[in-house]
Amino acid sequence: MEKIIYLISRQNEQNRDDFATQMKHDIAPQLLATKPLGLQLNIVDETVAAGDAMAMESIASKADAVVSVWLDSSIDRTPTEEILASSGASFAGYLVSESCPLRNTTKAASPGEKTPGFAQVALLQRPIRLSFEEWITIWQYSHTQIAIDTQSTFSYTQNLVVRPLTANAPKIDAIVEESFPLEALTDQAVFYNACGDGEKLARHSQAMMESCARFIDFDKINVCPTSEYIYKSVTH
Repeated sequence: MEKIIYLISRQNEQNRDDFATQMKHDIAPQLLATKPLGLQLNIVDETVAAGDAMAMESIASKADAVVSVWLDSSIDRTPTEEILASSGASFAGYLVSESCPLRNTTKAASPGEKTPGFAQVALLQRPIRLSFEEWITIWQYSHTQIAIDTQSTFSYTQNLVVRPLTANAPKIDAIVEESFPLEALTDQAVFYNACGDGEKLARHSQAMMESCARFIDFDKINVCPTSEYIYKSVTH
């Protein structure tokens, strides 16, 4: 089984609401009809509009939606890409190795319904100052627990990019998915799991930023809050 992530960019003339409706009610059902092993849609819609200020765009790969599909083999992806192409949006696809250090066991939703809260999606490039071994060791063997300990995250997925699957896909080394309570969109105390404790907020935010700086160049990262819809879970 292989996981593929597609970063979808809507046409400039298409507004966010129309695009979200198309992806949720037209494209996702078509993808589900191809019988993938798993299917998830993350989309920047009005539900997470309050978090627009959180967005960062330094990598030339704007993602208005993220489609994750699990297949027996990535060589079987042609039907998926034909459906995505029919949307009129542009997309870049990546084969990834998925790691789930924190699974969502508390915020379940029915298939196709919005997962409670929001999912922050980050696109990362490995800094040239770090070898791959240094980068992956800091990120997965040190930073992972710091992120879990200092934030109100209830789900955390790390996708290491194995290789791009579409022509001209921007260079991306990792795609991260972290889920938070919806209130964390506008309240840093909620985001850093420090409600009512200013000292804890300062301590958690500083620890998180210092840890991120070890393996992320902040001029080579994209971040956007999304709504998550799981149409078919690979665990069910």
